[in-house]
Amino acid sequence: MSTHPTASGPRRAAVIVNPTKFDRVDRVHHLVAEACRRHGWDEPLWLETTPEDTGEGQTREALEAGVDLVCPLGGDGTVRTVGSVLAGGDVPMGLLPGGTGNLLARNLDLPVDSLERCLDIALTGVDTRIDTCRLDLVRPTSAQLAARLADEEDPSENVDLDDAVDDRSSSEVREEHTFLVMAGLGFDAEVMAGAPEGLKARVGWLAYLVAGLRHLKGPQFTVAVKVDGGAPFRRRVRSVMVGNVGKLMGGMDLLPDALADDGSVDAVLLSPEGVVGWGATFAQLATRRRIGHSRVDHLQGQEVRVVSDKPVELEVDGDTLGTAIAMRVVVQPGSLVVRVAGTSGDSIDALS
Repeated sequence: MSTHPTASGPRRAAVIVNPTKFDRVDRVHHLVAEACRRHGWDEPLWLETTPEDTGEGQTREALEAGVDLVCPLGGDGTVRTVGSVLAGGDVPMGLLPGGTGNLLARNLDLPVDSLERCLDIALTGVDTRIDTCRLDLVRPTSAQLAARLADEEDPSENVDLDDAVDDRSSSEVREEHTFLVMAGLGFDAEVMAGAPEGLKARVGWLAYLVAGLRHLKGPQFTVAVKVDGGAPFRRRVRSVMVGNVGKLMGGMDLLPDALADDGSVDAVLLSPEGVVGWGATFAQLATRRRIGHSRVDHLQGQEVRVVSDKPVELEVDGDTLGTAIAMRVVVQPGSLVVRVAGTSGDSIDALS
């Protein structure tokens, strides 16, 4: 599905921008408006996110205005929020890099180091459909959280008793979220929570490396995992990640079989033992070869269920969601239209 001018006049894009990502938002606004004029588009609808509304309301406002394209301009969290609203519809999303990771853009081979080039692609490229993922999480009870906080071997700094839901019949026990890149329990969620915004602004993705080094010695936990209709199995792990795509910053391909449009979700279970174990785990990820006992398990299916023996931190697309004891991830095939470079008929497989 390629782009064409509308019969009623110039096309119009909406830009959903996180103003905290830029020192001079006015300059960015001018750059976007100039690109729209250069390509024959109307003046863009410029909508800024707020701490209270991180993109959902702005995206709905854009759709009500009848725009032809919605462009999130911020980090992975802004992209996820905008994409969650657009999923299931036909209005395309044009990705503009404004964050530290820009992981969906990286996985779609978009030029994450150039706003100008991404604007050109958003305004002149072609549309293709990719999958999204629905995540259901289960909140712990206050007793479960208190037991974890009492564990002297658990150095977590992220457990919040406000995450507890003691009335197990309450609708607050379960939450539903949509994500585009990856959800993770354990280590990666702790890293996301531990990377200060100021450090990310100064050194970019290296801030996550700094946070990761601080959490290498964190606690393991036991999970029961079930993929589709298969038999459940148990693992002692440090992290569980379930993704729609698999490329991370720094060139690591965490989920090498994951494609944005393959109608499945991929998962990886990481089971390192201490700092030395992490070294072997990273080597196994890099080479996809078994070194010693298996520290890395890769899985693939349409649905992945994970139940933990204790509350652990959870993140989706870089946004920490607090503490959970279980998650269920289900793929939603072809539910989101995105604008990519190429010619009509191109697919994500051909671009990657």
